[in-house]
Amino acid sequence: MTLTKESFHRVPPPASEVAKADMDCTGEKEEALGQSVLRTGAVVPGKRAVGRLVMHSMVMFGREFCYAVEAAFVTPVLLSVGLPKNLYSLVWLISPILGFVLQPVVGSASDHCTCSWGRRRPYILGLGIIMLVGMALYLNGDVMISAFIDENEKRRTWAIVITMLGVVLFDFAADFIDCPIKAYLFDVCCHQDKEKGLHYHALFTGLGGALGYLTGAMDWGQTVLGYSLASEFQVIFLFAALVFIICLTMHLCSIPEVPLRYKNEEAKFLLEVTEPHKYNSTEEEIKNGYLKSTCTEIKAAAKPGKCTVVSQDQRQMTLKSLLKTLLSMPSHYRCLCVSHLFGWMAFLSNMLFFTDFMGQVVYQGNPYAPHNSTLYLTYKAGVEMGCWGLCINAISSSVYSYVQKVLLPYIGLKGLYFIGYLLFGLGTGLIGLFPNVYSTLALCSLFGVMSSTLYTVPFHLIAEYHREEESLKLQDGEQAGEHGRGKGIDCAALTCMVQLAQIILGVGLGLLVSVAGSAVTVISASTVSLVGCCFVAFCVRYVE
Repeated sequence: MTLTKESFHRVPPPASEVAKADMDCTGEKEEALGQSVLRTGAVVPGKRAVGRLVMHSMVMFGREFCYAVEAAFVTPVLLSVGLPKNLYSLVWLISPILGFVLQPVVGSASDHCTCSWGRRRPYILGLGIIMLVGMALYLNGDVMISAFIDENEKRRTWAIVITMLGVVLFDFAADFIDCPIKAYLFDVCCHQDKEKGLHYHALFTGLGGALGYLTGAMDWGQTVLGYSLASEFQVIFLFAALVFIICLTMHLCSIPEVPLRYKNEEAKFLLEVTEPHKYNSTEEEIKNGYLKSTCTEIKAAAKPGKCTVVSQDQRQMTLKSLLKTLLSMPSHYRCLCVSHLFGWMAFLSNMLFFTDFMGQVVYQGNPYAPHNSTLYLTYKAGVEMGCWGLCINAISSSVYSYVQKVLLPYIGLKGLYFIGYLLFGLGTGLIGLFPNVYSTLALCSLFGVMSSTLYTVPFHLIAEYHREEESLKLQDGEQAGEHGRGKGIDCAALTCMVQLAQIILGVGLGLLVSVAGSAVTVISASTVSLVGCCFVAFCVRYVE
């Protein structure tokens, strides 16, 4: 949004002036000029080429490749460095707690970011770098510490600390990055391209996961790279880092953003201090005189020629307003968040422990046995077979993302949402009842249905809600784009459910696993998924 002098006198600037104020004199200018700009500064994106949407979706390929590596190896890595059982839950708690607290703040901050590169891409780049650092630490922590410390007990302690730090950093960044990626897609695409983009995201998410799990399933210790490097974990890190860097670069260069511009610091400060859900609508503030009084106070506090410094009280006001915005979300947004929470609780309780479930329950191995013992080698074989099962899950996720497009006109979003939860609940229940290698691998295909559902349907509903709100405002004579909240804050609220699911699982499921073993994970996943199935059917609102 661009706020000019005319706005203070209730005279909206022409759309052409707003467009000129919002555009950089860079190589992106020509493409940006193809987009129309509303009076409020909201950009109406043009239709995007398929190649651009594919490039935009490549980051999901790289992210899921790295996620697959973590899902396959983080439990064996933590157990191999000697992590005590009572600290296992702590690993899964730290990152989601940070994410749950900070995710809405980052989402709101990206809504107001004035970087010349765009609102979302600076956050995506920063989080991508943190992902790489975290992955380097948890896959190479043991080797790094061994190079500096010789004493066994001290080396073991520091290896645990570095590995845990790496897992926390990676999880934090990998979960966080989804919010600005989705908001970036919604910012630069029309409604039809948003639908296409979400399907491409699901497709490349599945393909990236499949390749990541295939990488984990191979025995790299017997290859040339395995002999050249210290361990197979370093080989896997080399592949994962290379894939992610290439995919992230393609994503950042895919579709130019029109940067958010403010004429002066007063306007920017005003948008930060006032309620975030009104940052796109200044007429009401002008009518009641609040805009004038706020600007007068800012002018009095600021020194001429210098930027206004935001005080601690003002920062607290911004956070309070942000919390108020989240609590005042319409009921259908809150119901969607709850259904998303059920879905991720079910999905993560199965995925985080699946390779360990294969090693301990299906193959009857023991991760705590000596590394040269038959029990440990049996467990390792089970972990590798679990990677193949997760690979099947990822491939089915890609296939189902296209099946969704075929089914959507017939059963709608409600049918897709219901089927995803139902099939996952039935599949995990059967795996828990009949822990056989072949039946488990066959039922892994149902995991992909849930994965594709979670990555597409809830965000599709968010896009539908926003489109409905904009249509209603147009009918009331208001400008489209003056909707209640920015897309970033809505995507952040939805993505927060992933962190909340991890917190709940870290507190409850870790204790259950330590008491009852890994078999409890698939039973828990089945139960929560079937409960979520009922919630999706009766509580979530669907736009006609």
